[in-house]
Amino acid sequence: MSKHDRVAAFVESLAASSGSAHHPCYAGYFECFNARDYYEAHDVLEHLWLGCTDSNRPFYQGLIQIAGAFVHLKKQHARPSHPVDGRRLPPADRLFALGMRNIAPFAPLHLSLDVAGVLSLCADWRARLSDSGFRENPWSPANAPRLSLAGP
Repeated sequence: MSKHDRVAAFVESLAASSGSAHHPCYAGYFECFNARDYYEAHDVLEHLWLGCTDSNRPFYQGLIQIAGAFVHLKKQHARPSHPVDGRRLPPADRLFALGMRNIAPFAPLHLSLDVAGVLSLCADWRARLSDSGFRENPWSPANAPRLSLAGP
């Protein structure tokens, strides 16, 4: 089964079980993100973003980039001595910056998301990375952030 087919099947399952007023891919992003499945969160929202032609496109792109930043942190945490995964902290910082730039115009609240809160969260993670000189990964399963929607 291809990646696209796996994501489509997951989205279909979300649509069937979701009571959310939002698109299943958008709701699925938060479900995956909060389960620390950042790569899957990225993929699910990318499924929506690829077909998006309205003003939400940069907003979705920013959320995808933020999930990508956490992919880097999670992989570096799992294998800090690995030749590739050990060097993931600066790319995580760059993705946080890109994601923040894309979602900032939608603050303070957009599509039931506290965008201002997400911006603050990302700024905090960037500061932690920078303060350590990109030598210490602040992410661990115990302190993984959670994102939630305010409602419909």
